Order: sequence, then C-alpha cells, then structure tokens
Amino acid sequence: MHGLTDVVVLLAVAVLGAALARRLGLLSPILLVVVGLALSFVPGFLDVRLEPDLVLVGILPPLLYVAALETSVPAFRHNLRPILLLAVGLVLFTAVAVGFVVHALLPGVPLAICLALGAVVAPPDAVAATAVARRIGLPRRVVTILEGESLVNDATALVLLRVTSAAAIGSAAGVGSIGREVLVATGGGIAVGLLGMLVFGFLHKKTTDPLIDNALSLITPFAVVLLAESFHASGVVAVVVAGLGLGHKLPVLMSAASRLQMGAFWRLVKFLLEGLVFLLVGLQLRDVLTGLDTPGGTIVLATAAVLGTIVLARFVWMYPATYLERLVPRVRRRDPAPDPRVPTIIAWAGMRGVVTLAAALALPLTLAGGTTYPRELFVWLAFAVIVATLVLQGATLPTTARRLRLPGDDAVQDALAEAEVQQRAGRAARERLEELAADAPESVVKRLRRLVEDRTNSAWERLGGDRQETPSQAYGRVRQEMIDAEREVFRAARDQGRIPEEALVRAYRDLDLEESLLRRRSEE
Repeated sequence: MHGLTDVVVLLAVAVLGAALARRLGLLSPILLVVVGLALSFVPGFLDVRLEPDLVLVGILPPLLYVAALETSVPAFRHNLRPILLLAVGLVLFTAVAVGFVVHALLPGVPLAICLALGAVVAPPDAVAATAVARRIGLPRRVVTILEGESLVNDATALVLLRVTSAAAIGSAAGVGSIGREVLVATGGGIAVGLLGMLVFGFLHKKTTDPLIDNALSLITPFAVVLLAESFHASGVVAVVVAGLGLGHKLPVLMSAASRLQMGAFWRLVKFLLEGLVFLLVGLQLRDVLTGLDTPGGTIVLATAAVLGTIVLARFVWMYPATYLERLVPRVRRRDPAPDPRVPTIIAWAGMRGVVTLAAALALPLTLAGGTTYPRELFVWLAFAVIVATLVLQGATLPTTARRLRLPGDDAVQDALAEAEVQQRAGRAARERLEELAADAPESVVKRLRRLVEDRTNSAWERLGGDRQETPSQAYGRVRQEMIDAEREVFRAARDQGRIPEEALVRAYRDLDLEESLLRRRSEE
C-alpha cells in the first residue's frame, strides 16, 4: 500500500507540474526536472531510487513504442541516412570523445570504463526530443530526424555500453566476441521486432473489440522487450522495429473504434509516463550526491569537460556529416544541401534524459581484478549532463529557433496537397455512392452527396487565408452551439427521470465524437 501511495503522489505532482508548465507557457520536461530537484531536498518527501531495470524494461519500452507508432515510416525511410549518421555515427563519436577526455583527466581510470561513461552520456533522449521539438514547431523534416535519431540512438549506446562494460570487467575476449555481441544485439533485436510485428499484427487483424485491441497494444512493447532481452538481443531495437511496422499498417489492422480509443489511451499513457520520467530524474539528486567523495575541484573540472565535450562533439559532427556527403553527386541530386540553420538547430537539440541516468546506474561496481573506480563521480557526471542539457539547451531551444528564423513548412503547399488528395478521395467516394445509389433512398443519396461535397470544399477553404470566417468555420461555430443545446436537453431529461442513464450515455457519446471532430478541424 505504501508503494501505491508513492506512485499516486508522484503522478499527482507530475500532472500538477505539467499543468503549471502549460499555464506558464514553459516546456513541461524542464519544469518537472526543476521541481524534482527542489523536492529531492524537502525533508520527509518520498525517497525514490531509480532502478535501471525499471527504466529500461518498465518505462522506456512503452514510450519508444508509442513514438514509433506515431512516426511516419516513409518519412523515416526518406531520412534514414541523416538519422543513422546521428543515431550511430554521432553516438560512437561522442562516446569516444568523452571517453578519452575523461581518461585524460583521470589517467588512473581504465580507458574501457571511461568509454562506457561516454556511451552513457552520448544518446539524446527520445522523450525530450519529441516533447521539445513538436512543442516549439520545428520544420517537419527536422522533427523527423530528431525523432528518428532518438528512436535508434539508445540501442547504439546500450550496445556500446554492454561491450565496453564487458571489456572493463575483463569478460570481453577480443574483437570476435565483441562483433558477435553487436550482431546478436542488433540483428536479434530486428528479428524479434519483426516477429512481434507479425504476431501482434495478426492478433489485431483478428480482433474487433476495441478493449482487446488496446490491451494487445499495451502488452506489445513489454512482450517484445522481454523476449529480446531473453536472447540477449537489444530490446530497444525490437520495440522500435515492432512499433514502426505496426504503426505503418495500423489503418488496415484495426477498426475505426479501436484506432480512436487507442489514440486516446496512448496519449494518456504518454502524458503520465513523460511527466513521471522527468520528475524522477530530478528526484535522484539527493541520492546521486550521497557518497560522492571526489574532491570538489575534480568534480567541477570533470563536469565542465564532459558537458563541453558532448555539446562541442555534436556541432563538430553535424556540419561535416551534413555537407561532406553531398560532395557525392548522387547524394546531392537526391537530397540538396540544407540551409546551414538546419544543422545548427539539430546540433543544439541534444537534450539527455532518463536513459542516460539508468545506464549510469547500470555501470559495473568493480572492474577487472576487483579494482575500483570513482563510480559515484561517473553517476554524477551523467546526472549533471541530463540536467544541464535539459535546462540550458531545452530552455533556449525555442529562442534559438526563433532567432535563427528557421524556414518552416510551406502551409499553402501542405494545404494544397491535402486538398488535392481530398478531392480524389471525394471522387472515389462519389463513384462508390453511385454504384450503391439504387439500394438506398434518394434522400439518403442526396445527403451523402452533400457530405462528400462539404468535406472536399472544407479542404480547399484552407487555401483562402484566415482573414474572414470560412463556411466550414461558421459551420463549426454554429454546430457547437447546437451540440451544447442538445446536451442540455438530454441532461435535463435524465435528471427528470424521463430517460435512463444509458440513453444519456449514448447521446453524449455521439455528441462528444462530433464535437471532438469539430475541435480537431478548428485547430488545423
């Protein structure tokens, strides 16, 4: 019961913190980390210790899974080259740079464990990247690259951490064993992910009950990661592969009711877990400081060096990775060089998160031969990197984006493309309607023709600018008032005992669905 109370308290603080962030116009990940830092020193507040398995098996899989579900596979595939350059190349580059810098500052510490620390702090966080990039309205391709990077880079870092930790404790046997470790982790993760996609895709296809569909969706990331870990494969790779595959085929795997309910379900899960993750990161400060007996000067110097290295390494990598590859004519023709502001904003969007802390807590206690190393300092360095990048880079990223005046997506072109597709969809709908017209009353056919026409017109209206109210906007405004009036009549009838509760629920459900559609259209 005490553990349940702790969870409720943490969720309540996370929800209140997120609500306050929205009220103040702040990014909730940053505010929640700061709140956690403050609460970690409040006497009597919860002493919550973050366990690596809780993060890597309990929290990270569902967050990665929902991020993969929401990722466009065509866009991911189109940007695969820059994504892999960041998720694999930059992670390795950063890990090596940090490893050698720390080894130079602490020459008595073996290089292998210094490289393990580099693997810990190298990957930007999936949650932070998604939360911040979408919140500040970066161009679609930049968001896709950042999200794609954050989906894959954890796997690179965790595999590298496994290899370097094995070398540090003396269990690595050479290049051959390291190669097998990497192959099993990545290849096994892909295989398990594909298997999960096939199995759960089949189950979704055979299910029509929205509740069962949602239950299967919740089980998927945990089942996939546990199966992958049982084979010593990468659970992160497996979850991402399964999520990308299932998300791409979701329109043909689930009914409309299942998709609507699943979307609402995962939005809630994502909201709660993201808030909980950043709050938990901040709450670890007291424990991280406990047992830290390294001289203060060394702590400050090492912290500044590691933080400076990861920030500088990202900039050093970004520009050559962006422009040198375009010296190849084939690459340049297919993907012209972007504006220099694009790699600049991507380079500054390097916020670390809970995976870094969980990986730091998973560092070995002792090294080969039973020797020790300043493990508490390494955990502190990981924690400091998380807080510094979230608070400094995360807080300044919106301002940086505004000052760079990064060219945004062309809203007119987007609306034009959508309108053209909507017109083709409307034409297909009308053709099918004419085929079925003989089997329906004329009044129904006329009503359906008008519906198709209105949907097509509403798409074209977005091209007309926002200087005056369009017919669709007027429809939404008036229809909203009508819905409110209908609700009041049903509620009064229920209160007076003229209809049962079930009738009210059915009416409200239909009206709520219509209102949610009106609101979604008004926000587009």
